[in-house]
Amino acid sequence: MPFYDPDKIEILIDGPTIAQRVAELGAQISADYRDVGGDLVVVAVLKGSFLFLADLVRAIDLPIEVDFLGLSSYGSSEETSGVVQVTQDLTRPVKDKHVLVVEDIVDTGLTMQYLLDNLATRRPASIKVASLLHKPARTRVEVPVHYLGFEIPDRFVVGYGLDYVSKLRNLPFIGVNVGEGPPYPA
Repeated sequence: MPFYDPDKIEILIDGPTIAQRVAELGAQISADYRDVGGDLVVVAVLKGSFLFLADLVRAIDLPIEVDFLGLSSYGSSEETSGVVQVTQDLTRPVKDKHVLVVEDIVDTGLTMQYLLDNLATRRPASIKVASLLHKPARTRVEVPVHYLGFEIPDRFVVGYGLDYVSKLRNLPFIGVNVGEGPPYPA
């Protein structure tokens, strides 16, 4: 018996498709930063981006630093609260370094705008964004996404780092909850 209910989760993007796109993004990032000069710091937004981060940094063919920033705007809900909280700050300065923000999903854009404003006060040499997913239908604030995995419809997604009430981050695909109640056995 699987750890999720296959009758309640529809696969939106399968694992091989994710892997191929992440490899393409890694190659593009490597090409874009190869001759820029200076340090590249990859800043992962926790918790949802951790699987995307792990695969993406292995696809980047450059020396990099990795740091983590915890932000929350969801709480235990499927809808953003609109209030962003820093749950974990960076462990080192990014002044005069190139920063690549790695995010799981850009939804309304509010959290990303908060993050970009926050990072700008630290005076990095540059800031770019890599997001696995983007929901254009939910956009309230336009934010730059320089490296995008996939545009998706306005549906609540789980898997590949994205959770349903702190569960299902370990699904090897991105899926949509199509049933009533939790998409895992009680």
